[in-house]
Amino acid sequence: MRKKIILICPQCLSRNYTTYVSNSCTGSRFEIKKYCPKCGEYTLHKESK
Repeated sequence: MRKKIILICPQCLSRNYTTYVSNSCTGSRFEIKKYCPKCGEYTLHKESK
């Protein structure tokens, strides 16, 4: 079963996106470059705690 995570923008700290990852990827935090509507630019969103 996949795990649901919330992605957070490091610049404005807004929680913009949710996604699912497999349970086998439990090493480091998930990171992906996404568009932040609050900042108005593409930033590296990270998995929140």
